[in-house]
Amino acid sequence: MQAKPLEVWIVDDDEAIRWVLERALSGAGMDCNGFADARALRQAIEAGPPDVVITDIRMPDEDGLSLLDHLQESYPELPVIVVTAHSDLDSTVAAYRGGAFEYLPKPFDVDEAVALVQRAARHGSGGVGADETPAYPRLIGQAPAMQEVFRAIGRLSGSSMTVLITGESGTGKELVARALHEHGPRAQQPFIALNTSAIPSELLESELFGHERGAFTGADAARVGRFEQADGGTLFLDEIGDMSPALQSRLLRVLAEGEFYRVGGQVPKRVDVRVIAATHHDLPARVAEERFREDLFHRLNVIHIETPPLRARREDIGLLLDHYLQIAAAEMGVAPKLLSDEARAMLVAFDWPGNVRQLVNVCRRLTVGAPGRQIQRTDIPEELGGDSIETGGSEWSRELRRWAGQRLESAPAAPLLEQALPEFERVLIEVALERSRGHRQQAARLLGWGRNTLTRKIRELGIGD
Repeated sequence: MQAKPLEVWIVDDDEAIRWVLERALSGAGMDCNGFADARALRQAIEAGPPDVVITDIRMPDEDGLSLLDHLQESYPELPVIVVTAHSDLDSTVAAYRGGAFEYLPKPFDVDEAVALVQRAARHGSGGVGADETPAYPRLIGQAPAMQEVFRAIGRLSGSSMTVLITGESGTGKELVARALHEHGPRAQQPFIALNTSAIPSELLESELFGHERGAFTGADAARVGRFEQADGGTLFLDEIGDMSPALQSRLLRVLAEGEFYRVGGQVPKRVDVRVIAATHHDLPARVAEERFREDLFHRLNVIHIETPPLRARREDIGLLLDHYLQIAAAEMGVAPKLLSDEARAMLVAFDWPGNVRQLVNVCRRLTVGAPGRQIQRTDIPEELGGDSIETGGSEWSRELRRWAGQRLESAPAAPLLEQALPEFERVLIEVALERSRGHRQQAARLLGWGRNTLTRKIRELGIGD
């Protein structure tokens, strides 16, 4: 007997999206039914639910998250896939918390969508209940690599598990750690961040665990360490791979037993702290080199999140540039700069070895340095692949650029060249005549003109009147 084909319902106000999904899923042997709004699906489902529902988030009459709440309450076993063009962290976490089986950002690959529906039908729904989610706008990304990070944060939104975040410097590991905290069950408790590589090893122990009065020279009073400050909340330990072996042992004990001694202390301190660690090092390699404790590595590596470098998520570079140009303008109290198509293409093609941190600083630099409202390719510094004269060229060319930018800002009545060329020629002619002491034949030779040309230009410009 032939198995009944999967029944999939699609809710999206975009007819083109419905058509694409229906065509792909029908081609995979599924029965599809499309709805332009949530109200139509609510009416149809009274006769019985399908095997899988795919819903958009933002629709005119009712958003997908509200529909998701209704479906999870009335049909808790029904797997729901949330698909939206608004691929941000808040949407991802809200979808998971609302009980979505999976989150699929637009634009999507149709083969991926088909495989996701098949997996949803096999495994059923895996929701954890709806809740409000705090906004965390600084994590931005539509690239598949960033969507994996968002998914991981969403899946961990109900957990306080230890997490190890790895990735190159500047990829936003602390932002991920903060998002894990803000979207987790300890969100109302402290988030304490500490860059372990920025503190000398002889001071780091006191920084982490605190000290008692008189524990060492200069310890005139007892001091609470970062673990006690983070009690009930989250402690983020950045660059954990640089920690000394002795401190690695102490950290392992805190993770294993939940208690520690202050420096010079005799009474153990018990804390309830979620530890999130991060490093740009290859920790398995450091374990193999006996530079990092293997048992500590396994304690930290309960859940692993990899933050991708910018060169692995080029489709996000334009979004990040627009976002941080807005922020840079707000910081400086000026109007936001816009990128020309050439400048944008140049920056998207750059490999960004410093990742998002470098991009943020470049946005600040361009906001200060670009003379006009629109950033041109000539404003891009040479080290970013541009041909900017900011660090080279002559003073007059920089002044000319500044003048041109100011004229464009004030909406000039005449085209730029009609204003600039006469003044440009006037200055050069006057300098050449001064150098030749008024000898026109010699001045023409300095300018690269014939004498008749120089005479005509002097007459047209009114020089010497």
